Amino acid sequence: MLNILSVGLGGFIGAVCRYLIGLIPVNETLIFPIKTFAINVIGCVVIGIVTVVAAKNTSMNPYMLLFLKVGLCGGFTTFSTFALESANLMKNGNVMISLLYVLGSVLVGVGVIFAVEFFTMK
Repeated sequence: MLNILSVGLGGFIGAVCRYLIGLIPVNETLIFPIKTFAINVIGCVVIGIVTVVAAKNTSMNPYMLLFLKVGLCGGFTTFSTFALESANLMKNGNVMISLLYVLGSVLVGVGVIFAVEFFTMK
């Protein structure tokens, strides 16, 4: 039951934070979905840091790990929105922007994880 509560509370906080970031006004003439991109990169940074900290501190509370990794990061990041925005960009004729978004999201996301591990493992 504590597993479920840990994930649920983290998911609630992550989803609310994602919603609040979605309210930040940006240049509405941008075609590139910058807020979703930023949310996913931030989520990658957070999950990378949590993973490194957990690897260094094997006594870390398993409920805290569930709260942070599955709940907070899972509720915060936006793969379904990312997929929908990518498809919509393609349907609307913005194929190159869609490809840039998809490749950028994957490469930056994975790159951030490696960077976090590299800079924190010293």
